[in-house]
Amino acid sequence: MNIQVLTLFPEMFSPLEHSMIGRARQNGIVDISFIDIRDYTKDKHNRTDDYPFGGGQGMVMMADPVFSAFRDIDAGNKKIVYMSPKGRVLDQEKITELSAEEDLVILCGHYEGIDERILEKWDIEEISIGDYILTGGEPAAVVLIDSVVRMLPGVLSSEESALEESIYSGLLEYPQYTHPREYEGMQVPEVLLSGHHRNIYLWRFEKALEITKERRPDLFEAFLKKADGLAKDEKTVLEKFK
Repeated sequence: MNIQVLTLFPEMFSPLEHSMIGRARQNGIVDISFIDIRDYTKDKHNRTDDYPFGGGQGMVMMADPVFSAFRDIDAGNKKIVYMSPKGRVLDQEKITELSAEEDLVILCGHYEGIDERILEKWDIEEISIGDYILTGGEPAAVVLIDSVVRMLPGVLSSEESALEESIYSGLLEYPQYTHPREYEGMQVPEVLLSGHHRNIYLWRFEKALEITKERRPDLFEAFLKKADGLAKDEKTVLEKFK
């Protein structure tokens, strides 16, 4: 997969050099490059923003540098997303969809946003990572890239590990424990030490249901609507929460 990020602050993407994403880049699973929008401005002071027509606070990113950058990387033949609070909120369905793209271009806005003509001219999908405001699109782009890249084959230890985690199943994650078995009077649940894989699975399933119902009732209700394919013992556990 090839990801190209248009940004005013390439240095904000240093976290992508480390950990799982860094290894994926080193192993050639994903190529991530950063295009500095300032390199495409014709202004002698390298300005990429100006005051908004009609007045108002803040500055707006100008169309010309972005148009020039898009044309230089042939973005018209690639999937383009713009990190925007006005966009669709990122979810696992969208992450999975984007992970199937061969080429992905991410535009990071700044200031009060971008000239609307950028969105009118180019086929751009606006994506938000939540109902709050950031200083710019860079932190949101890091979240998007991390969530998409970890879905690529070969990034995790196995493809199944990505699909089984937390929200991918439709439920929040169950509690996790590691050594020691006892710490400051607190014990690891006995079922996790039993070696009985089905009982361990059902315990985790029940805990995931419990946590999801308490903290994300919207996810819990959505899970109930698509729970017809559960095994008999899973349905027995689920009955406790209805």
